[in-house]
Amino acid sequence: MHTLPELTLPQMLAERARSDASRVAIRQKDFGIWKPTTWARYHERASHFGLGLVQLGLPRGGHVGVISENRIEWVLAQMGAGLVGAVTVGVYPTSPTPEVAYVVGHADIDIMVCEDQEQTDKLLAALPGLPRLKKIIVMETKGLRSFPPAVRALIASFDEVERLGAEARDRTPIDEALARQTLDDVGLMIYTSGSTGKPKGAMVSYRNIRGVVPGIVERLGLDAGTSHLSYLPLCHVAEQMLTSFVPLYLGCLVHFGESIRTVQEDLREVAPTMFLGVPRIWEKLHAAISIKMQETGPLRRLLFQRALAACAPLADKPRTQWSLGERLAYAASYWSVLRALQNFIGLREVRVALTGAAPIPPDVVRFFRTLGLPLIEVYGLTESTGMVTGHRPDQVIVGTVGVPTEGVQWRIAAGNGGDGSGELQIRGDMVFAGYYKNPEATAQTLQDGWLHTGDVVREEHGQLRIVDRLKDIMITAGGKNLTPSEIENTMKSSPYIKECIVVADGRRFVAALVQIDYDTVGQWAEARRIAFTHFRSLAETPQVRELIDTEIAQGNARLAQVSHVRRFHLLTKELDHDDGEVTATMKLRRSSIYKTYAPEIEALYQ
Repeated sequence: MHTLPELTLPQMLAERARSDASRVAIRQKDFGIWKPTTWARYHERASHFGLGLVQLGLPRGGHVGVISENRIEWVLAQMGAGLVGAVTVGVYPTSPTPEVAYVVGHADIDIMVCEDQEQTDKLLAALPGLPRLKKIIVMETKGLRSFPPAVRALIASFDEVERLGAEARDRTPIDEALARQTLDDVGLMIYTSGSTGKPKGAMVSYRNIRGVVPGIVERLGLDAGTSHLSYLPLCHVAEQMLTSFVPLYLGCLVHFGESIRTVQEDLREVAPTMFLGVPRIWEKLHAAISIKMQETGPLRRLLFQRALAACAPLADKPRTQWSLGERLAYAASYWSVLRALQNFIGLREVRVALTGAAPIPPDVVRFFRTLGLPLIEVYGLTESTGMVTGHRPDQVIVGTVGVPTEGVQWRIAAGNGGDGSGELQIRGDMVFAGYYKNPEATAQTLQDGWLHTGDVVREEHGQLRIVDRLKDIMITAGGKNLTPSEIENTMKSSPYIKECIVVADGRRFVAALVQIDYDTVGQWAEARRIAFTHFRSLAETPQVRELIDTEIAQGNARLAQVSHVRRFHLLTKELDHDDGEVTATMKLRRSSIYKTYAPEIEALYQ
């Protein structure tokens, strides 16, 4: 059992600055150089920024918004706000203006911290509808001189705010806020991705954060020597968990790369000991390796296929249970092929790799475990302040999400499927404080202290298997219950299929909308001298139709008869956040997709 100090995150930062002053807390890459920041400097800069916010008129308990890619300024703004008793609200940097305007307005944000001109422009476009917004702080001021004086008066640079705080002689706002701060104070508001409607603001208290950390630390085997590359959006609970929550309580190291576009390169340079990838990241890596293997010579391809075949049985076995023969087979594969591959993806030093936040095809998990990566599946929600179940490293059953973590009470509500499945409900310190300004949704989600997750689960071999979202389960015209995510994941384990959207509710049979993976299908087409110019022309070639037909037939062979995809429509464009088809976290907005593609769906059933 990990006992943590009874301190909030800002109080922990002050404690780290005292106990680990000269140890490095953060390394950020700027112009190709990794620059270290010690715990003492982290605390000092965050304090200066917090005091600067007070100078700009931030009220006690005010709301500070951040819209930026991951970088040191993100956590300085978050911790600075916390040190003066304010609440931080993250906004997805990929969100279009209407979504940004909705979150900033709904969250009652007083001061907004933006990364650059692009993010500032979104706010300025929405300004007339944001009466509470007092000030915009910009990290990169390039291009801001072109703004008219009235707009410039509203804007301050991040450096200016830090300087204001450094020059402020009165440190009482921080001293008073930290003395007053309790674990029941709300420290963060995390907006849900809004896959079924408007995003909801989940209020996360410092008690919730302190409540979730022991389970994460124990299950993932983390310690002060753990290092992590932060690249997934910090306005999402998954990245907050590993960039803010765990490092402050454990004192471990976080790296910020140059950009989301340089993740692969940054991973190779940093070689972190822990890595979190959402399913889309693992699927892309899987596709990238498939492409590399198609391009390489016959000898290398043969070696790779042999290594995969030799190590495939090890994917479902913990290392402690490998026989001598299996150890020798892995060692031979490792030195001939796998070591170079692990270096290529930058994960050779990883002690634990995780996937979560959405369903992942089991074949993709097996593929990486075959390569020797200790990939485990975890499960959590914004409302549970992050991870609440996960595989134990020595008990991995691919396709399940392991068992609940330390401190989590859980139960499965009786379902009507007759197979032991039902809604997962959990209770514990990690369960969030409620939705901001939404008592109806709070009452629906929190009942008698139990969080109703909305996820249907089943217990298998002592581990939990996520069946699907309660609201996504479909009933065919013949009265059969179907779980679309199982069908979709089976199809997405093909490197040629990026998205599969099942249509079956109230229908005679299962059909699907399919989006090809442009990179892998493009590579496949080039190797066969098939001419194409863009996504649409590639998707419309008869040979690609045949390729996807074959892949779907292979997927169907692994599914029950009732779940077979009988017909499909190939999408001629990629699903897009700006078009409202997917959320910022790339979750499908089913109702929006069904509406957009209604004619194509109807044609499948003609």
